[in-house]
Amino acid sequence: MKTLVIAEKPSVGRDIARVLKCSKKTNGFMEGNEYIVTWGMGHLVTLKDLEGYDGKYKVWKMEDLPIMPEKLEIEVIRQTGKQYQTVKSLIHRKDVKDIVIATDAGREGELVARWILKKAGNRKPCRRLWISSVTDKAIQEGFSHLKDAREYDNLYHAAVSRAEADWLVGINATRALTCKYNAQLSCGRVQTPTLAMIAMREEEIKKFVPETYYGISARVNGVTFTWKDEKSGSFRSFQRNRMEAILEQMKKGNLTIQKVEKKEKKAFPPLLYDLTELQRDANKRFGYSAKETLNIMQRLYENYKVLTYPRTDSRYLTSDVVDTIPERLNACGTGPYRKLAGQLRGENWSRKKLSFVDNSKVSDHHAIIPTEQFVDLTHMSSDERKIYDLVVRRFLSVLYPPCIYEETTLTAECAGEHLIAKGNVLLQDGFRQVYELDAEGEFSEETGSELKGQNLPKWNQGEKLTDVQYVLKEGKTTPPSRFTEATLLSAMENPVKYMESGDKAMAKTLGETGGLGTVATRADIIEKLFNSFLLEKKGKEIFITSKGKQLLELVPEDLKKPELTADWEMKLSRIAKGSLSDKKFMEDIRQYTTEILGEIKTEQGIFRHDNLTNKKCPNCGKRLLAVNGKNAKLLVCQDRECGYRETVSRVTNARCPVCYKKMEMIGKGDDSMFVCSCGHKERLSKFQERRKKEGGGVSKKDVAAYMRKQQREAKEPVNNAFADALKNIRLDG
Repeated sequence: MKTLVIAEKPSVGRDIARVLKCSKKTNGFMEGNEYIVTWGMGHLVTLKDLEGYDGKYKVWKMEDLPIMPEKLEIEVIRQTGKQYQTVKSLIHRKDVKDIVIATDAGREGELVARWILKKAGNRKPCRRLWISSVTDKAIQEGFSHLKDAREYDNLYHAAVSRAEADWLVGINATRALTCKYNAQLSCGRVQTPTLAMIAMREEEIKKFVPETYYGISARVNGVTFTWKDEKSGSFRSFQRNRMEAILEQMKKGNLTIQKVEKKEKKAFPPLLYDLTELQRDANKRFGYSAKETLNIMQRLYENYKVLTYPRTDSRYLTSDVVDTIPERLNACGTGPYRKLAGQLRGENWSRKKLSFVDNSKVSDHHAIIPTEQFVDLTHMSSDERKIYDLVVRRFLSVLYPPCIYEETTLTAECAGEHLIAKGNVLLQDGFRQVYELDAEGEFSEETGSELKGQNLPKWNQGEKLTDVQYVLKEGKTTPPSRFTEATLLSAMENPVKYMESGDKAMAKTLGETGGLGTVATRADIIEKLFNSFLLEKKGKEIFITSKGKQLLELVPEDLKKPELTADWEMKLSRIAKGSLSDKKFMEDIRQYTTEILGEIKTEQGIFRHDNLTNKKCPNCGKRLLAVNGKNAKLLVCQDRECGYRETVSRVTNARCPVCYKKMEMIGKGDDSMFVCSCGHKERLSKFQERRKKEGGGVSKKDVAAYMRKQQREAKEPVNNAFADALKNIRLDG
């Protein structure tokens, strides 16, 4: 008799199969003497589409709402139906005695496996593999500590509740908005509050009125002192007359060193990465989108096996990981990290008190760190190297001692006013050597942004300084910055600022559960908002579109607030812990869905397309809409049933020979042309000739791939956020 192991993806399944000595390869699974290993493609089973309950739902009618089947059913995803049938047949094989669930360790991973088992009608006993990396050692240790799958039943109930709640609210509210306003409008408990946060930021910027502020600096012997208000502690004032009067008095007086203070200070490295922090850093440093970073991380985890599980919300390690640190140092200590890792070898980490080790701050998965798998950097792409470098250096830095520096503060007095100058002297590099920081230090502490470390002469208390130059400085307050993907991720992770209720319990829950969405879904939510043309990008900055603004005016108020997610997560957490019935939660959700529909139906609003062009759709003849995608400009049909779209231009990685900015590609086929914002234009054929002479550029393969992508996009539904829900719809009347 054999044990069937179900992994979440083929790559992970193959890794597990190798460790379990399953060498016989078959289509969809691998088999050995004791184990059979198969896999999903992520989800193989999902909640049934509305048309599966009743064919009448193919036509969207307001009078059919609310649509709430007594029991939500599941169905096999058509695109991966073949693999599902393979898994199902293995579950029912007579020589399979039991099953090991080896999907990703988390709420969604639990759902992937349980829905497959439920749809297949499994009655065999199940155990659970719970691991954070897919190295051989982690898999071996995980299989030696398998748990009864029933211990995770409540986690499964929470996962089902989340999926069903989002389905009921999303499907009903989307159909109601679409039917009422005859426009492709969708909403949800995560994407709509995210959109609302961006709208609020734009409103803050619009209403912002800059104020002029003033400061005084005194420069002597190459050192700059900055005036400080003794009452407020501020280095600036908004009263020009006051500052001019102080400046005149200073020019008449003497600058005297009043106090010399020297303090030894420590700067500590930042905590290890969770996915959101890594996505933020990658966006700031390399301009990667949240989705791009996740995809790269997934390859480093699944294919290379050099980093641990990426979809984590913890920045700490558990105590059992500490003993593996030497092996991880050996594995990643190559190339640019050889010397850095070498200096840490021989340490007894289990005897040290490590600030980044805290079992209470790790739920499903610990922070992202290197695995015990030896790495070959030459096999990685440039993008993969950059992400791997971020993680390895962060891992190494927390193992080094803090940076120690001596901070000298000079307090000077002139005409009864105080001025401050600061200087730092590095005493011990500590973790700084991992980052090769400059003299200031990326992580050094500053008490005020106006004060920067500088080299200070040896002045003594009471010493009078001569030849002092006093300057009145003027500046203006700046509005809040527009969101980038990095700052939007931060806002989604901590949306308390955007809560209207001020409810402390909800604020605490959002902080504990990771805010809007999860580390695994935030990237997809942002992509959906772009793909639905509710957001657009200009450079790195994110703007809300006219469609997005109108949607926020039409959607029920409750769906725009982070409090909704806080309320749900509080209840889902209780379901996972067994202190709340999932049935009670779903009863409340059904009632809530009815209330939301009532608001939409009675709302007196209007939706207008303000981006209509004079170009007509080649399929239905209606006027096309001009929209800005995340990296492209498109024309899409205003008729949702038609769904026609074409790419007008797309931002490429090709650089302009004049200003070196990224150029756009306009047109199709051989008529394609590269255009730059500086005015440079170049036909595709000429561009290829030039790049061939320069020894690089876009190959025929690259161009063919781009053309295929255009063709795929032309077939895709416009609103990817609800693609399955919106496909083939017909509106009655």
